[in-house]
Amino acid sequence: MRSCSVFGRAALLAVLVGPVTGAAQSAPQLTCVDTPVYRLLDFWLGEWDVFVGDEQVGHNRISKVLDGCAITEDWHGAAGTHGMSLFYVDPDGAWQQVWVTGRATLPGGTKEKRLVGRPDDRSVRFQGRIRHPEAGEWLDRTTLTGLADGSVRQVIEISHDNGRTWAVNFDAIYRRVD
Repeated sequence: MRSCSVFGRAALLAVLVGPVTGAAQSAPQLTCVDTPVYRLLDFWLGEWDVFVGDEQVGHNRISKVLDGCAITEDWHGAAGTHGMSLFYVDPDGAWQQVWVTGRATLPGGTKEKRLVGRPDDRSVRFQGRIRHPEAGEWLDRTTLTGLADGSVRQVIEISHDNGRTWAVNFDAIYRRVD
C-alpha cells in the first residue's frame, strides 16, 4: 500500500467498511434547537436597556445564531465601550463564553468563562480568570438571574483570593426593549 495515494486509501477504506447501516442510519439527529441544554440562556435572549439603579449604563442585544447552537452578545456601554460575546456548548456539554472588547489589550478586555453552576432554578453562573501583567491573576464570575417581571439581573464579581471572598464589580438590571 506504500504507493497508494491518500485518495486511493480513502476509496479502499470506503469499499472495505461499506455504507453505514442499521440503527446508526435510522437514528434521528437531534438539532441544537431540540436539545434542552441549548435553551439554558433563552431567558436572556432579546434586546435590553441596562440600568445600574436609575442610570442607563448600556444597551445589550442577546441573539441565538448558527441554528440555535450558539448565542451572541452585543454590548454597547453608555460611555462608548463595545464588547461582544460568543456563548456555546463545548463537547462535554458545558456552556462556555468568550468575551472580547475594543480594549482587548487591557485586563478584562478579553475573558473566557465556563458555566460553573446554577445558584437556583432561575440563575446561571459563569466563571473565569483575568490575568494582569503586574497584578497577577484573579477570578471573575457573572451570575445572570431571570426575574419575575421578565427583566434580568446581572452581577459580576471579582475575587483576588481565589474565591474565598468576592467583591461586586457590576450589578445591573436588564429591561427588555419593546
